[in-house]
Amino acid sequence: MNWRALALTAALLTPAGTPAQPAPADLTALPAVPSGYTLKTEWGDPDLRATYTLDMINNGHIAFQRPAEYGNRVWLTDAEFAKRLAAAKASDAAYSAENTRGTKGLEAWMRAEPFARRTSMLVSPADGKLPALLPAAEALRKAGRSSWVPGQAYDWLDDFDSWDRCITRGFPASMLPFHYNNGIRVFQAPGYVVIHFEMLGDRIIPLRRGTHWPPAVRSWMGDSLGHWEGNTLVVETTNINTGDGATHDVWRRAASPLNVATQGVPANNAIPVSAQARVVERFTRTGPGALVYELSYADAEVFSAPWTARITWTRDDSYQFYEYACNEGNEAIRNNILATRAARRQAAGAQP
Repeated sequence: MNWRALALTAALLTPAGTPAQPAPADLTALPAVPSGYTLKTEWGDPDLRATYTLDMINNGHIAFQRPAEYGNRVWLTDAEFAKRLAAAKASDAAYSAENTRGTKGLEAWMRAEPFARRTSMLVSPADGKLPALLPAAEALRKAGRSSWVPGQAYDWLDDFDSWDRCITRGFPASMLPFHYNNGIRVFQAPGYVVIHFEMLGDRIIPLRRGTHWPPAVRSWMGDSLGHWEGNTLVVETTNINTGDGATHDVWRRAASPLNVATQGVPANNAIPVSAQARVVERFTRTGPGALVYELSYADAEVFSAPWTARITWTRDDSYQFYEYACNEGNEAIRNNILATRAARRQAAGAQP
């Protein structure tokens, strides 16, 4: 990413030393997404085409689930936001000392971007917490196996999740901030929207209303159908690969809908997925430099209630994608299995 360009853009939007967005009067209220910004493609559809990054959400430590001390508040108080700004400034200073490219731009982004005042990505339920998993689903999550489970032994491929194996990060997990490689590029053509991820995968979304694939046909990213509601792209996705992270049948393993590399999600990377899983997304450009992304997830066999998250994607057309080779997946699987075997031999008193 061109951090200097991003920082300069944010700085131009906001005078230094003052927050761009004051705290709203009601810190528990989430306003409707602004939809008045209009930019059209050559064929007349709202234009979402750009390169976006989610890095600042991750770097700013804005968690998926809301920390308990915020209660039902969607927004930080002025005092809380001042602490977040101070942490961002310190982060920028540390970055600058190690690099010659200048500031990372986190403080400037926070001053310019209203989302930086948010207490969590999750906006429903009102407390910003995921609804409880149903008992059977919670049992499967706890029994799930992946490289993210401390102390786990490894015997075969079914002891690793789909991200360990460099297959997919899961859906809708792939749409949320990760620790790294947070680039998203949107392409459009008449009748289609294409989403290209810097890390693992792509989505091709036909713009039509109609029926989804037959129930037996499924994929890691599901079957997505989109349509326009004013300037907002609305996408419904079903037919996501079903399964869990506890099974020993490698073909029945599913990718968790939320990934542990997103700050504030449940451990183990093993939330199951049933045939009832359904995702509704809304993509709205709110200005030349931002897109508001909202997703609502429902799976009546897994979660006790639906949930909704809303984040802002920051446009940065200077952000460069490089090959995500995921070579660690070629090495780590074998190495972890060999390490488990060696540990067992050592515990049995044999030579490693």
